[in-house]
Amino acid sequence: MTSPRTAALPDGAAPAPTRRTESEAVYLSLGAGVLGAVYGFVLSLLATNLMLADDDPFALWAAIGAAVVAIPASIAGYWRARGRPGQEWRRSLPSWKFIVNTVSVVIVHTVLAFLATYALFRVLALGFIGLPVITFWAVVLMAVTLGMTTYIVYLSVSSMTTQRMSSLLMAFIVIGTLTAMVTTPDPEWWTIHFSHLGSFDALSSWVFNGTLIAGGLLVTTFAVYIANDMEALTKAGVLTNPRGETVVPALFVVMGIMLACVGIFPVDVNLALHNISASGMAAMFLVLLIGGPALLRGMPRTYFVSSWAFLGALIASIILFIPAVGYFSLTAFEIIVFALIFGWISVFIRFLGAAGRTD
Repeated sequence: MTSPRTAALPDGAAPAPTRRTESEAVYLSLGAGVLGAVYGFVLSLLATNLMLADDDPFALWAAIGAAVVAIPASIAGYWRARGRPGQEWRRSLPSWKFIVNTVSVVIVHTVLAFLATYALFRVLALGFIGLPVITFWAVVLMAVTLGMTTYIVYLSVSSMTTQRMSSLLMAFIVIGTLTAMVTTPDPEWWTIHFSHLGSFDALSSWVFNGTLIAGGLLVTTFAVYIANDMEALTKAGVLTNPRGETVVPALFVVMGIMLACVGIFPVDVNLALHNISASGMAAMFLVLLIGGPALLRGMPRTYFVSSWAFLGALIASIILFIPAVGYFSLTAFEIIVFALIFGWISVFIRFLGAAGRTD
């Protein structure tokens, strides 16, 4: 017999797609495949000497197509999933909050679809150097690309949980940052500082700053899911400090706003606001670490051990960075702090999903 305490706990794992969701994803992917076929046919007629090569924009056109179909697929999937088991709570959200959540989910899936498709075709170009893309293959490749993108995106947004949101956040930040690194016009950007990536009048800086802005927006959405999970854990008696379910999500919201402001105010636009935003994000991280034993009373003991390990790593990084020691450069220090913050978020979400369970 299931106890009330256990029954009220949030489900950390993503629910399996229902038959209706799978059917909708298939039908939408077939429609997107038809659009992709038409897109590929038109592209083959308009473009001359279409090839899978580094100097050819076929990868870019495919990525644009994937991004375009990801937008309606993510909007439809996320909106229709409100009635699925475990997601009914989203119906009670204020309209503005639901809109912000939807926008962040759509942006992340759209950008990930673009970057993943672009990277895939660039890799294919390395394996098929000089291969001409005739009309037949342009139609097939675009149909498969747009159809699979729609299918994957629709299922992803239809099964959104706190842990899935955490995984999306990590993937989005990492892929966006790596893309900015490998496309930056200054190959020696790392000799200055991490934020130097966002200071160019180039696509790489738009990618870097856009990743930070969209990532900050996603963190604020992430906070809504955390608030829902913590409310359930508090009602179930797992978390014993009722203030935690309000304070912790609020700190995540501030962290998300600070992260977005880091991208809104690049170092070459407003250094002061950029540094204040970065410092504010780090400050929220410290408050969450130090205030954890009080705000998150009831979490597994191992979680607090890992939190103190993150705090110790942060302190050690600061010591190694200060001028008196000078072991870390500014770039290395920024990357380490960045990695610690998002690494801790991942650990926190894993333990939040496991809190109160005995299996």
